[in-house]
Amino acid sequence: MKFALVFPGQGSQSLGMMAAYGDSQIIRQTFDEASEVLGRDLWQLATDGPSEALSQTVNTQPLMLTAGIAVYRLWRHKGGKVPDRVAGHSLGEYSALVAAGVMRFADAVPLVELRAKAMQESVPSGEGAMAAILGLDAAAVKTICNECAQGQVVEAVNFNTPEQIVIAGHDAAVRRAADAAKSKGAKRAVMLSVSAPFHSSLMRPAAERLRLCLAELVLAVPQIPVVNNVDVACLSDPQQIKEALVRQAASPVRWVETMQAMALQGVTLVYECGPGKVLAGLVKRCADGLVGGAMADLEGLEAALAATNA
Repeated sequence: MKFALVFPGQGSQSLGMMAAYGDSQIIRQTFDEASEVLGRDLWQLATDGPSEALSQTVNTQPLMLTAGIAVYRLWRHKGGKVPDRVAGHSLGEYSALVAAGVMRFADAVPLVELRAKAMQESVPSGEGAMAAILGLDAAAVKTICNECAQGQVVEAVNFNTPEQIVIAGHDAAVRRAADAAKSKGAKRAVMLSVSAPFHSSLMRPAAERLRLCLAELVLAVPQIPVVNNVDVACLSDPQQIKEALVRQAASPVRWVETMQAMALQGVTLVYECGPGKVLAGLVKRCADGLVGGAMADLEGLEAALAATNA
């Protein structure tokens, strides 16, 4: 039996989210480590908020990276096996790379903070938007985006399930596409509360800033195969991994294909490693033969231990 761990990205954060794991010294130490690197208290932010600060991109990205690694360290401490595959949704890919030994945690924390700032600053406030389209397939959503661009950018950027696709780009173009999707049979088209049009081509300035920062880091060969977002590939060459991370910032998250690739590689169990249950809920809808679970609290972690040690 092969199993995979997947790491959540931005959007899975919530106030007090780490309380579900009890009073764990390992989790506190991981947060202390990240706080020392950044020079600010991430544990207080995760525990006390305020919620507005928790949802600011520049805080959310290092916070969710830290949360994912904290839970992974707890998993290993409690006897959890090394997974056969890892992956992460958008920002979560950085957690996956740390878990796989590609990137030092102390390097990843400031890197994702820079990524967050670069993404935030790529598009002036209020000019970008994202929307979730439910009930239409990828081909239909791509066609709608092409028809509604009208000289602006609107693109399909997150393929979360075969019929849950997120679009991003200029605010007016995204709203045109959302309206068009509803008129063409979408069950829902929901504008998302985000601060930037993540993973659209408008993020290319952020990608170039990431390239400069990554050039200074030393990455290692993965100890666990990491299925990446941008190519749905398991890369072993550190330079190729850097290039994939650069392109990931301004390219779609191919989550459906990531789950399908894992299934083809023999994975049968997929557990979400970190706060929240968003990714666990997507598993069955992406690929036949996969069973999903969430380690969103101690009970979920213990259930995953039992299943993978059976």
